[in-house]
Amino acid sequence: MRKILVTSFLIAAVSFAGSGQRKTVNLPDLPGYVTLKCDFHLHTVFSDGNVWPVYRVGEAYRDGLDAIAITDHIEYTPKKDMIPINHNAGWGIAQGTAKEYNIILVHGAELTRKMPPGHVNALFIQDASLLDTDSIMDAYEAAIKQGAFLQWNHPGWRSQEPDGIPKLYPIHKTLIEKGWLHGIEFFNDSEYYPLVMTFCKQYNLAVMANSDNHGIISETYPKPEYTNRPMTLVFAKARTSEALKEAMFAGRTLAYFRDMLAGREEYAKPFFYQCISVGKPYYENDKTIFFEVTNKSDVPFYLVNGVKDAPQEITLIANGTTRVAVSKKVTAPLTYDVKNVITGENEVLKIELKYK
Repeated sequence: MRKILVTSFLIAAVSFAGSGQRKTVNLPDLPGYVTLKCDFHLHTVFSDGNVWPVYRVGEAYRDGLDAIAITDHIEYTPKKDMIPINHNAGWGIAQGTAKEYNIILVHGAELTRKMPPGHVNALFIQDASLLDTDSIMDAYEAAIKQGAFLQWNHPGWRSQEPDGIPKLYPIHKTLIEKGWLHGIEFFNDSEYYPLVMTFCKQYNLAVMANSDNHGIISETYPKPEYTNRPMTLVFAKARTSEALKEAMFAGRTLAYFRDMLAGREEYAKPFFYQCISVGKPYYENDKTIFFEVTNKSDVPFYLVNGVKDAPQEITLIANGTTRVAVSKKVTAPLTYDVKNVITGENEVLKIELKYK
């Protein structure tokens, strides 16, 4: 039976891997950096997922990603009676296909404990089996010795935090003090946790977004309801595993899902301005000036709280151009809050449209 099960997974994986079509994700680079689209939280049949590892690579290619991490659980292996426990199998099986599809495959694993500390992904490891320890601190130390980036997963997951509010427990503060915690998921699957922005700003941690997918991505995030899967945008110096890792440790990230972005203003603001271009006024009459704003990205931007006598709300449609009419009474800078770009727990990005 075990042989039949594994063979069926292989047939499905090979069939999927034959696809050569790839979505283009229109998200700009920042000056001096390449924007890498990433999902650092994925499961396969080697823990509680339902797909073969190479399938994750095919999905990533189709969805226009640059990098993924297969992060099967260390402590939770419900299929062990059918599939032998091998904490390195997912990465080992998928790495060849990842090279063929030009996907950066990060070697990872999910340390799966009760809250606190909850679930933590160890990314950029070499041997996941060394993380299989009784003591969670020993597991973290084993990961850190391998140069791992530690990401706190779904900190407000209601199965562990019934009120849905993330909390920093003493063990998390210990990890931060040791320099052993490097990022936190703001988006996990369909959930997001505003308080994560406070933690990340206070402790200089990377803001992350991942799917935590166990099934099939296209079924979890069907179109047109979802324009994209959750992804972490990483601003790296090059499209390499080494540059990706350096950028993550430096915290150069934005979280992206459901037409929302979240992250530090120092990355959110230049990203916004790289997405748009403001044209010169093309016409004016006695009362009004007309100009256009082009949004070259897949992210629509919802501008609100305009100044007096200016449009109070403007929607910059994705991959399109928006006409703006401004009264000549407007003397102040044309400033707006970008409602769907989150820069703090209760803060959004503030921008100016310079049309004169």
